[in-house]
This record gives sequence, structure tokens and C-alpha cells, in this order.
Amino acid sequence: MNVPEPRPGSWILLLFTLPASRATQRVEVWRKLQRYGAVALPSGGHVLPDKAENQERLEWLAAAIRSYKGSASVVKVGAFDDLSDKDLQQLFVDARTRDYQDVAREVRKLLSVPAARRPAGRLTRLRRRFQEIEAIDFFPGPARSQLESLFAKADRPEAQTRNRTDSTKYANRIWITRSRPGIDRVSSAWLIRRFIDPKARFVFGDDPARKPEAIPFDMFVPQGFGHRGDNCTFETLCREFTIRDKRVKKIAEIIHDADLGDEKFGREEGTGLDQVLRGWAGQGVEDAELLRRGIDLIEGLYVVGEQGLSDSKAPARRKLASKKKNSS
Repeated sequence: MNVPEPRPGSWILLLFTLPASRATQRVEVWRKLQRYGAVALPSGGHVLPDKAENQERLEWLAAAIRSYKGSASVVKVGAFDDLSDKDLQQLFVDARTRDYQDVAREVRKLLSVPAARRPAGRLTRLRRRFQEIEAIDFFPGPARSQLESLFAKADRPEAQTRNRTDSTKYANRIWITRSRPGIDRVSSAWLIRRFIDPKARFVFGDDPARKPEAIPFDMFVPQGFGHRGDNCTFETLCREFTIRDKRVKKIAEIIHDADLGDEKFGREEGTGLDQVLRGWAGQGVEDAELLRRGIDLIEGLYVVGEQGLSDSKAPARRKLASKKKNSS
């Protein structure tokens, strides 16, 4: 693996001692160093790459150690005479590889169980753990992409091995959903019209039986398209109609987190979109107009392009880093 060579003075070293009577505090310090992604040097001390947030974390930790009647020093180091930069980087790669492999073992256990019998929320918790590791993966190795592939496999429904839905049967149709459409329904309507049925017409109601010619979506009925497993309706439609557009995949993550609120993908953008829709609904905007405006919102998100959407996890990662900082 090719990793960038760190510039001179590119390491932050923490040296500390604690009294033998401070066993509890010693464990607390060790746990925080683990959360920060620090590695222990064979000769003593813990090291992190020279980044502003890493220096701040170690300085706060050093202050805490001193308050425990210990001693601590935070030092910027340009080079170690017994370890090359390449060797140091490999220490980080090895540490994160072990972390990724621990999660990978748990994901493989889930994959060995039929989807319907998997413990609820387990995959989401493992994905959150992956995001925590990713946030401190300073020199990414192959283990990260391998784990990402496992998650992709876990997300793939068992029905994928069977024949996919024939989209030709869903052309020029009427689609029915519940009144006062929110983020999942408006985004699903956008997906239907853009990728499945360009001439789709939408109606609203609580009983699809009154509109037998209409295709239900995001309704509390067994027929049609709705939530399946831990997937929202938008994700179900993507899977059923094999929509592989990269921008749609990013939007699916945004809609999932906004609709289900489980922070599975660590994306926050959809919350604002949902609040806008709720605001319009509160103003008495009619269902058809609410759906039209929502479709326009999702279309705008789509035309931002893949690059614009790919950066959208940054706020969540900053939030995660802030939580870790505050916990110190």
C-alpha cells in the first residue's frame, strides 16, 4: 500500500506516568488513547500523527493526568531514531486492521444468519463502530475496503438472487401513497418518476382497495412497495428495480437516516429537508403541491452531483469528533 510520507515534525508523542494507586484513572487514560487511535511505542509513550485535533486531545489528556497527581508531556517529534516513518505508519495500519477485523468477524456472523432472523439493530451498531474506526484511520489499509464490501453484502437482500421486478409492468401507472407526504414518500415519488415510470401519476389515500388500479408505496399494506427489513421505501424501490446510480445510492443513505432516525449512515442532510416538508405541511400546502415541491428538492439534491454528495458525511464526522472531545 502506498501511503504519503509524513512531513518533518509530523508526530505528537504523549509521555506520562501515574501513581500505582491510580488504577482506575490509568484504565480511563488507556481507553481514551484507544478512542483517539494512538499507538503505543515499544520504547514507551503513545503517538499520533501531527494534526491539530490530535494535539488538542493529547494536551487535554495530559492535563487530566496531572490532575490525577501524575506527570505528562506532549511533544512534537520530527523523527524517531529506532523507527522510520514507514514503520510508524505500519503500526497504525496494523492497529486499525485489528479493529476492522473484529467488526468483520461480527458482520460475517450476521451474514451466516437468514436476514429475517438477524438481531434488530445489530448491523446498525456494527456500522457505527466502523465509522468510529474510520474516523481514526490515519493511514488506510486494505482492511477498510474489505469491511466495506462485507457491509455491502449484508445490505443486499436475499431476494436479489431471484428475478428482479420487471419495470415494464409499471409504466404509465397510477401510484398511491398516504396524505401529507414526508421525506421518504416524496423521495420515492421522485425515484419512481425519474427511473421507473416517467409518466407516473400520484394520488393520495389511506385505503388502496379504493384505487385497485393504483400501485401502493410507503403504505401500511402488504402489497406494493414499502419498508422491508431495516430499509425505507426509497431503498426498497432501489433494490427492487436494480437502480445502481451512484448519486441515488448517496441519496438513499440520506433518506434512510432522515426517515428512520437510526444514524445508520451518519448523514444529517435529510433532517433539514424533512423539516422543510413538515413546515410546508404545517402551512396547509395541499398534498399534490407538497409532493411536487418535495420532488423538486430531491431533484436538486441529485443534480448537485456525486462529488457534492460524497462529501456529505463530513458534518457527521465532525460531530463524532466533537462528542469524543467533549467526553474527554
